[in-house]
Amino acid sequence: MSGPLAGIKVIEIAGIGPGPCAGMMLADMGAEVILVDRKVANANAAQITGEGDASQVTFFNRGKKSIAVDLKSPEGVELVLKLVEGADVLIEGFRPGVMERLGLGPEVCLQRNARLVYGRMTGWGQTGPLSHAAGHDPNYIGVSGALYYGGRKEQPPIAPLTLVGDLGGGTMVLAWGILCAVINAQKTGEGQVVDAAITDGSAYISSLLMMMRNTGQIQDRLETGWADGAAPWSDTYTCADGKFVTVCALEPQFYAEMLQRLDLAENPLFANQWDIKSWPEGKRVMKDIFASKTRDEWCELLEGTDVCFGPVLDFTEAQQHPHNVARKTFLNVNGIPQPAPAPKLSNYQPEVGPCPRLGEHTDEVLQAAGLPDGAMAELKSKGIV
Repeated sequence: MSGPLAGIKVIEIAGIGPGPCAGMMLADMGAEVILVDRKVANANAAQITGEGDASQVTFFNRGKKSIAVDLKSPEGVELVLKLVEGADVLIEGFRPGVMERLGLGPEVCLQRNARLVYGRMTGWGQTGPLSHAAGHDPNYIGVSGALYYGGRKEQPPIAPLTLVGDLGGGTMVLAWGILCAVINAQKTGEGQVVDAAITDGSAYISSLLMMMRNTGQIQDRLETGWADGAAPWSDTYTCADGKFVTVCALEPQFYAEMLQRLDLAENPLFANQWDIKSWPEGKRVMKDIFASKTRDEWCELLEGTDVCFGPVLDFTEAQQHPHNVARKTFLNVNGIPQPAPAPKLSNYQPEVGPCPRLGEHTDEVLQAAGLPDGAMAELKSKGIV
């Protein structure tokens, strides 16, 4: 395999959400990711894949190798530990204590491989009073403070599901921690545990928002600052066709261009960009203006200018937008639309691999781990793999 992470071997214990997406990111960049699937499906798992071939629709397994193992059997656990011996990274996303009960906790795995990076992905973290509670993305980002500023005075706070918590505070921070620990292990020969909590991560990626709060740009009361919906020049507006556009003309030169293009340069309401008293009436004017044309008409007038403008697109529209097409932001693999790997590297063009079928690479993985044919046959006869 090629790519900046070529030579890095990752063992991923199958799950849902941010952990598998971190594995996808590592595979996209050339790591060998071995997905340890369940031999028998988990009856308590959320049914989120809908109709069709789930192994292909859930594209976060692209480029990985799949081995199906019965983790409730001692032989299955021993097999995973055998894989761990030759790995650089292990990723798991269960509640605290589950991997320990399986016999695959960090203490056991690090005894087998002292340089292993053991990546743990949970909502609340491995410690703390909420660590064993159930939860999902909005619960975590509500506790971290990341959700609050998405609200308005007359509207409960809301954020696009999975972006801020699962993927932003979870996947990205987990991947960051894994790579930091891998680099350290390569230098020192010592592995360690990466405890990635979505609450911690979503707080961490809220750094810029918190700095804005510290400087008074937003407050703990909604719609009092320019960044939380009070300013008419920084908000999302409804167009004549019911679709939406965004503006955020923060800098004075961009604000001046917005006024000129919207024919507001002579309107006294907009004479002083930072006159907070004029903002409520200014917002009513802006609402009426944007409601006078369709979204496409506004795009024709404002897109590509320095107004700091953008349309709000659904995923179908986003795949067709000229900017995304030019940058190859999206892929279509076997009829399944999906985001392309990011960021773009000057010396490496990822070749997105196919999603594996359940247990598709069992023989290949076992052979690479050094198991003789007789041992492989015995595991299969017992239903372990």
